[in-house]
Parts: sequence; structure tokens; C-alpha cells
Amino acid sequence: MEIIKIVILALSALMLVFVGAMRLRDPIKTYFKNSGIKLENDNSLLNEMRGVSAVMLSAGVIIALGIFIEKLTFTSHSVAVLIFIGFAIGRIVSLKADGKPSKQITQGILFELVFGVANIFCLINIWV
Repeated sequence: MEIIKIVILALSALMLVFVGAMRLRDPIKTYFKNSGIKLENDNSLLNEMRGVSAVMLSAGVIIALGIFIEKLTFTSHSVAVLIFIGFAIGRIVSLKADGKPSKQITQGILFELVFGVANIFCLINIWV
């Protein structure tokens, strides 16, 4: 089971660190390439996008630390659940309120749900 926890934490961390870093570095290009969203060169909008990206990057770092520091494993899985399930809930609310998003974003919802549920599985395993 330990290997499964490590793999889930590693994949979760890689996803958040990579996406967070790319969006933090160049949100206009990254959002368009990965989500099909064309961001305007609006300082306030870009500030918001970079803020969320920094949270994603930071969460990825915390999740990665759980691989190497055993005392942080529970915290890492908890952070991963909050981030991935939080994004999925927000996107599902938007799906109902705003309509169907692009194919890339729909795929993102699935990935977020898979990573969220996988980390919930690991948390349950830690408690049992």
C-alpha cells in the first residue's frame, strides 16, 4: 500500500506543480494551450490567474513533501483532496450554472475527480 500512496502523491504533486508553474509563468499562453481559454491582457485578471496558479504550485510542493517526510503524508493527502475535490466541485457548479465547458476543461474535471478520489482512498487507508 505504501507504494500506491507514494505514486498517488507523486502524480498529484507533479500535476499541480507543473500546471501551477506554467500558469504562473505565462497564464495567457498556458490557458489558451491547455484549456482553449483566451485571456485578455488585463492586469487584474492576470493577477487573479497568477494567484490561483501560485496556490496550485504551493499545494503541489506540500503534497510532494509527503513523499519524503512521513509525518506530512496525512497532510499531503488532505491538501490534495481539498485542492482536487475543491476544483471539481467548483467546475461542476459552473457546469450547472454556466453550461458545458470545452473538451479540455471537461477532461480536467475527470482528472480532478480521479486524483481527489485516489487521495481520499489513501486517507481512508491511513485511518484504518
